[in-house]
Amino acid sequence: MATKIFVNLPVRNVEKSKAFYLSLGYRNDARFTDEKAACMVISDEIHVMLLHVDYFKTFTPKAIADASESTEVLLCLSCESRAEVDAQVAKAVAGGGSTPNKAQDHGFMYQHGFQDLDGHMWELAYMDMSAFPQA
Repeated sequence: MATKIFVNLPVRNVEKSKAFYLSLGYRNDARFTDEKAACMVISDEIHVMLLHVDYFKTFTPKAIADASESTEVLLCLSCESRAEVDAQVAKAVAGGGSTPNKAQDHGFMYQHGFQDLDGHMWELAYMDMSAFPQA
């Protein structure tokens, strides 16, 4: 059985955040969604739990980082092509997200990313291992 990951993110508005992730082409798992949280399915193994900040606080005794002010983690998803990277970034911007950095082309790897509505940073990367520099 493949290991699954559930990324938990604090959000200020569950419905708006859910709509943003739906605009990226991800789906909602209604079984784990209510007014406090939304489960967004990125793939069979990757789920993002959008937890209202107040609900998120019940899971940790630590202060919650404000992702619009600081970065705690960079999340990176692989893509099948450069075009997919660009298309996902375009969808994110159209859905209200932003691009804090320009696209980077390293030859064997192409990457770009976006910030969601709460400032969580997502990187998207396409890697062409046939173009990877040989030692």
